[in-house]
Amino acid sequence: MITKLRRNSPIAAQGKRYPFQVSIVAWGDLLGYGGRIAEAAFNPLDERAKASVSRMREFHRIVAEHSNRHFPTLVINDGVAAFRDLSLRSRSVGHDFLEKSWELFNAVNAAEVERGDPGIRMVVACGFRMRGRKAKFESNHDKVNSILRRFREGQLTAEQAIQEASTARPSFDVVPQLQANFAFTKAYVAESSGSAGGLPGRSFYLDTALLSDPTCEWPSGGDGILWRDNVLGLDTVFRKVVNFPKVKHPEGGASELRTGLEVAQFLAGDLDVLKALRSSQK
Repeated sequence: MITKLRRNSPIAAQGKRYPFQVSIVAWGDLLGYGGRIAEAAFNPLDERAKASVSRMREFHRIVAEHSNRHFPTLVINDGVAAFRDLSLRSRSVGHDFLEKSWELFNAVNAAEVERGDPGIRMVVACGFRMRGRKAKFESNHDKVNSILRRFREGQLTAEQAIQEASTARPSFDVVPQLQANFAFTKAYVAESSGSAGGLPGRSFYLDTALLSDPTCEWPSGGDGILWRDNVLGLDTVFRKVVNFPKVKHPEGGASELRTGLEVAQFLAGDLDVLKALRSSQK
């Protein structure tokens, strides 16, 4: 495994597309949520479930406020996945993602503490993902055709047609960025391992494969935590983060974050990983 990479490693061609991307994913999960719903026998009509339902709605609201084009999220009940592809050439994309993940983590926990709830644990990991395809929109969908027909006949205004069309959904949907995404796999499995995996409590854990030097002082946090899942054969060293000082010039030599290319080289254990990626396209 490569532990230190040359900063003058080969530069990826700008705009070049490969069958694999280098992804960064943050997975967070509300602590204790499942147990409390279980106490109410998974019955939303049970009085004991009301607090949990309210908690989840507040969680969704906070995630929605922090989500944007450069920080897309997928919420699944009491869990959230934020995802983005790292730039092969730049460090700024990774810095931006980490800052936004840290802000979301703190916002959720501030609300959780105020409510007297146990908070969220978040794990950020990196890994390869295969390029996926967007769900095919069914252009002959009955609802879409109905909207178009009624608009042409003057039964709907343009505003009404747009509002109604916004509710149309394909019969099959998918988030391509999270399919065959091994950063997501690592983050999800690591977070789920909790205390047994060495990642306890309401904390933020960072995959040190993202750092050029796992022992560096940025971001502020504890010593490395060796984590492994024997069933899947996944392993990495995480750091419990207590502070994410902003880096003024991410592209400068002061940054300890790896570029996407350097992460790929580390994960593959191959400085010529781009050559291997090109070969896989033939």
